[in-house]
Amino acid sequence: MLSSRTYDFPGGEVLLIDKPAEWTSFDVVNKIRYMLRHHLGIKKIKAGHAGTLDPLATGLLMVCVGKATKRINEFTGLDKEYTGTFYLGATTPSYDMETEVDKVYNTSHITPDQIKNTANQFIGNIKQIPPVFSAIRVDGTRAYKLARANESVSMPPREVSIHEFEITNAAIPETSFRVLCSKGTYVRSLAYDFGKSLKSGAYIKSLRRTRIGNYRIEEAVSISELEEIIIRQLDK
Repeated sequence: MLSSRTYDFPGGEVLLIDKPAEWTSFDVVNKIRYMLRHHLGIKKIKAGHAGTLDPLATGLLMVCVGKATKRINEFTGLDKEYTGTFYLGATTPSYDMETEVDKVYNTSHITPDQIKNTANQFIGNIKQIPPVFSAIRVDGTRAYKLARANESVSMPPREVSIHEFEITNAAIPETSFRVLCSKGTYVRSLAYDFGKSLKSGAYIKSLRRTRIGNYRIEEAVSISELEEIIIRQLDK
């Protein structure tokens, strides 16, 4: 059920959005700016998201508008929870389905118990290398732009924390999981490293962000629902 309260967008609002697949986080921010300008006549307003979500991923995206943009740093450091599916037995350059499979691996040696035990090995502080297909800047340029241009990209490892890593369905080739992790964690890199630990390969088949700190996907609205909220402001 949509909230019936009046929103003060210039005064500051923290919006919980259920990002659709194939939208970038910036697509969502730009769409919100457009809706506020088009429906409410707010020509200039600050807006920004509090943590990128991969284009192919769905789920919780926090967008701060108006004076609430001052709070973005407050949210970017929060832990994040994801659910999704690993595809075992293959890898892709992007570690997800954005790019085609580049290598195929054997999975005949992998058992459900091995899958669950391997997940436990990642709990705690770990070092991971972010995907070259990511928004991280390398010498001022987004890494994914260099990767798409087939330029060599060197990504330094970073330390992240995996608080919880639960295998919810240990199957081959598609294994389902839930992970609670720190800021800066790339679940795509976790998938790649998970596959290597199984002496095979893996990439992300599906990914959904379900929580940021104490903010949950159940509280989020879709883009179309947000537009309804904005349009309803005209009648007040």
